Amino acid sequence: MNHKFFTSNSSQTKKVGRALAAKILKTKSGKKAFIIGLVGDLGSGKTTFLQGFAQGLGLKNKILSPTFIIMRRVGHFYHIDCYRIKNPKEMLALGFKKIIANPKNIIAVEWADRIRKIMPVNTIWVEFELLSEKKRRIVVK
Repeated sequence: MNHKFFTSNSSQTKKVGRALAAKILKTKSGKKAFIIGLVGDLGSGKTTFLQGFAQGLGLKNKILSPTFIIMRRVGHFYHIDCYRIKNPKEMLALGFKKIIANPKNIIAVEWADRIRKIMPVNTIWVEFELLSEKKRRIVVK
């Protein structure tokens, strides 16, 4: 199942994030944590997408990329940025297994390809590609 979206500004990118969050809230079973792995180059729209995603979850907090602190938590929503992670073991040392084991949690991992080995099999992958200065392709797998 691949869903492709093309966006040309930040509000369209956020809208795709809100739509995915709405779908998750409707289908979340409560048996497993919900995990999204985001992959794409710098500036391709990952954080902007997550701002819309958080809005779709009903969160009022401003979503900022946790590049330097690696992880932010708002309630049961975890926003993890693996840009500075060199080895998946670093995420394990931060309690990643415990976080993904809680069925109440919704986890979004930017630069998830850096820890692909420890990402659960039920991960929804979202790939971002910058097609031009403003145009992006977002593929949800």
